[in-house]
Amino acid sequence: MSKFQIITLGIFILAIIGGVVAFATFKGSTSSSALPSITIWGTFSSDTFNQYVAKINNTLAQPLTIKYVQESPDKFSQDFVAALARGTGPDAILITADMILPHQDKLISIPYSALSQRTFYDSYIQEANIYLSSNGTLAIPFTVDPLVMYWNRDVFNAAGQTTYPKNWGDFTALGNILTVKDQNGTISKSAVAMGTFNNIVNARELFGTLLLQSGNPITAISGGLPASTLVAAQASSESTLQFFGQFADPSNVNYSWNRAMPDDKIAFLSGTLATYFGFASEIKDIRAKNPNLNFDVAPLPQYKTGGRATSYARMHGLSIVRTSSNANAVYQIISILTSPTNLPILSTAMYLPSVLSSLDQGSTDPYITNFNRAALTASTWIDADPLKSKQVMSDMVSSFTSGQKTAFQAVQDAGSKYDVILKQAVQ
Repeated sequence: MSKFQIITLGIFILAIIGGVVAFATFKGSTSSSALPSITIWGTFSSDTFNQYVAKINNTLAQPLTIKYVQESPDKFSQDFVAALARGTGPDAILITADMILPHQDKLISIPYSALSQRTFYDSYIQEANIYLSSNGTLAIPFTVDPLVMYWNRDVFNAAGQTTYPKNWGDFTALGNILTVKDQNGTISKSAVAMGTFNNIVNARELFGTLLLQSGNPITAISGGLPASTLVAAQASSESTLQFFGQFADPSNVNYSWNRAMPDDKIAFLSGTLATYFGFASEIKDIRAKNPNLNFDVAPLPQYKTGGRATSYARMHGLSIVRTSSNANAVYQIISILTSPTNLPILSTAMYLPSVLSSLDQGSTDPYITNFNRAALTASTWIDADPLKSKQVMSDMVSSFTSGQKTAFQAVQDAGSKYDVILKQAVQ
C-alpha cells in the first residue's frame, strides 16, 4: 500500500476503536447539558436544515451548535473522501439512502445496544430497514420524499374519465383516450411519459419502481458484496423493459412519448401531459409555476395482479462519521434532531410525510393523505452512485427501444455494467 493508504487506514482503525468506546459508555441524550459543536455535511437543503435546527433550539435550555455544509450529490463522495484524508472531515453526514454504500466503511454503525433492532422496526417506515446491518444501524432516518403520480383533472374530465389510473394496465386502455395524434402520428397530447430517459425528470426512480414492483430488488448483497439482480431476475427485468419501452414505440398502440418531446414536467405544467411521476416535494413547485393547473395527487399505480405494492422514495438519513472525535455527543445530537417530538416539525415545514411509522393517517389534507400512503409502502435499493445507475438504465432502455439490442441482450449488458459499478464502490 502507498503511504497515503496506510495513513488513511490507520485513521479509520483508531476511529473504529474510539467509536466502540463511545457507544460502550453511552448513557442517553439530554437537552439540559451543553453539547459540543459539530459539523455535518450532506446533500440535504441547507436552508431547510438550518431553519429546522433553529426551531429546535427555541425549545432547548442549551441550544445545539451545528455547522451544516450542503454538497451537490455529484461532488459529495469525492469531497468527503478528500476531507477525511486531510483530517478535516465532518462529524456526521446527511445523504440519501442510495448514496450510503460506498461510504459505509467510513461510518460508525450505531450498535443495537444503543438503538435496538426491535425499536427501529417499530419506529420507522419499512424503507428505513435499508440502514440496518449485522452490527447495527448505519443511519437514523430523517426525511422521506415518495414518488407519486400527479394527474391533470381537466384532461381526464375532457376525455370522460373521472378518476386516476390505479394500476399500470389502465394506461394501455387510457392511451387511446388521452393521447392525441394527428394523421402523421405526431403527438400533441400524451397520456403518459415513459419509454425514454433523456426527457423524463425522474426516469431512474420510475424505472426502478417498476422493477421493485415486479419483485426485482435491483441490487442485493451476495457473499458480502453488492451485486446487481438484473440478470438474476432476467424475466422481470425483461418484462419491465418491454412495458416501459412500449410507450416510445411508434408502431405500438400505446405509443404516447418520444425523445423529441419536452421534459415531462414541462409538458405536464403546460397541460399537454395527463400524468406526471414526480416527488411529493415537487407539489409546491408545480403550484408556483402554474397556479391555474387543475391537478390532483395519487399514489403510483401498481401491477393489477402479483408483484409487490411499493414505489420509490428518496430517504435522507443522519450517519456518524468514524473519524469524529466525539461519537457519543454526535449520537446525542442526532437523537435530538430525529426525536419523535421534533421530526413532525420538519415534516410539517417541508409538507412531507414523516419517516416515523406512526404517520398521521387521520389527516384531513387530501395531498398529505396520499403522501402518507405512498411513504408507508415506499422502498429503495442499495446503490453505488445514483448518476451511474441512471446511465446504466438509460443505456439499457435506449439500446432496446432503438432496436440495437433485444430485451435479453440489453438486460445482460446492463447487469454486467452495474456489477462493475457496485463492486468498485466497495473496493
